[in-house]
Amino acid sequence: MKRHICRTFAGVRALDAGGDTFLLYDPAGDLPAERQLPFATIVTGDRYDTASQLSRPGFWRLNIGLTRAAYRELFPAAAPGRNVRAAPVPGVDHAAVDIVMPHPVYASQHWVCVVNPGEATLGTIGHLLADAYGFAARKHANPRNRQATS
Repeated sequence: MKRHICRTFAGVRALDAGGDTFLLYDPAGDLPAERQLPFATIVTGDRYDTASQLSRPGFWRLNIGLTRAAYRELFPAAAPGRNVRAAPVPGVDHAAVDIVMPHPVYASQHWVCVVNPGEATLGTIGHLLADAYGFAARKHANPRNRQATS
């Protein structure tokens, strides 16, 4: 998945830490640390939360940060607000495989996830990654655009 994302989307930098991968848009490789926010992550263990039970052998989770509009398109009944460390979304089995679902912790920040993506979700994931990448590229350009017009 990491290789696919890096090959598909120009200007993506992958930061690896503790077996996990953080994918960010940084075409020049000069993004200041305070702006290094990933648009997607790949986590391979239960270091951040245990909802997806990633301690099972061979299990990993793709997380994708979406715009509010894209998230609401997938989950129209999502509760409003930006609770940074919310409890897992009620009624969602975050250990289920190959299903796009709200992120167990960051759903309120419009993140979705898929445990062990496969046939059922690959098409959807491609579209979601493209949207997240586009949003990251626009955010990256914003400070530069403001400086150019100042």
